[in-house]
Amino acid sequence: MESKWKRSMACLVLLLGILSMTAVSANKDRIGTAGAQELLVPIGGRGVAFGGSSMLFTSGVEALYWNPAGLSRIEHGTEALFSHMSYIADINVNYGAIAVQAGDFGTLGFALKNIGFGDIPLTTELYPDGTGDTYSPTFLTLGVTYSKLLTDRISVGVTATLVTEKILSTSGSDLAFDVGIQYRNLGVQGLQLAITVKNIGPSMSYSGADLLKTAAAAGALRGSQQYAVQAAAVDLPSSMEIGVGYERKFDEKNSAELGVMFRNNNYQDDEYNFGGEYNFQNLFFIRGGYTFSPQTDKDLTGSRGYIYDYSLGAGLHYDVGGVDLAFDYAYRHVKYFDANNVISLRLGF
Repeated sequence: MESKWKRSMACLVLLLGILSMTAVSANKDRIGTAGAQELLVPIGGRGVAFGGSSMLFTSGVEALYWNPAGLSRIEHGTEALFSHMSYIADINVNYGAIAVQAGDFGTLGFALKNIGFGDIPLTTELYPDGTGDTYSPTFLTLGVTYSKLLTDRISVGVTATLVTEKILSTSGSDLAFDVGIQYRNLGVQGLQLAITVKNIGPSMSYSGADLLKTAAAAGALRGSQQYAVQAAAVDLPSSMEIGVGYERKFDEKNSAELGVMFRNNNYQDDEYNFGGEYNFQNLFFIRGGYTFSPQTDKDLTGSRGYIYDYSLGAGLHYDVGGVDLAFDYAYRHVKYFDANNVISLRLGF
């Protein structure tokens, strides 16, 4: 038991060291310069309704996006999750994941996210109003997660995510890493602590036939030929999250969870997230959350330009013929755009 405790503390110290480096690198002048923004698109009705602070309480297959440390707290041998979100500007986000217990080794999870843009009119330099053709970008993320429960209180996890983007004949790919830790019952029964570092990795570059341009070099004896335009590389949208929460069981039928989280973003303004959930008999759930960013500049109306604020949601949980089912819905209000609507289904076997 003592050796497990020492390993846990060593992991925590290492993670805090990584966090301190990412926090120092934050710079407001870098806002809007990161790529691979699909990594930031949330999934799952429960997490979105929580206002993003569910990284404190998330467990099992739902933890793959929010905090990989929670994966090891899986309640079944196998869990699967399917999620759909109607995002901004008629964009749809589809997500599927599966998690499997691997005995003493730990828990493994696999996730796939697809961003659907629909058909977009094709424009060129010669035809700025459109050529009559359309195209549809391909934005995919494929993640692999490993998580381990070090003690009954402490769990850790790491995720490697392959990011792939393709527009017409131009594409780019990169590898991003998430690291997380959850500490439950932190000196007080029900008190929770969670820390994550997300989207750490090398810069992403692009290449493809669409970057080839026909031109003639000045003063050259040879005629026109194709030259490759060197596309600028972009960094990943790395962030650090730290949250504190509390779970209270009132009696055998009623309980509640409350959490608050701070997110330090390297390439956009920092965020504060609040969320809560009421649980009746582990059968029916009501959730709410709020996100704000006090650093964001004000728009022309004098209000903060950050587009997200409150979120609401509900969930149902029931066992059907030995299969554990959970259905969740979330509504997230968005300024300037239609609201996000998220539905998700979790199955446990």
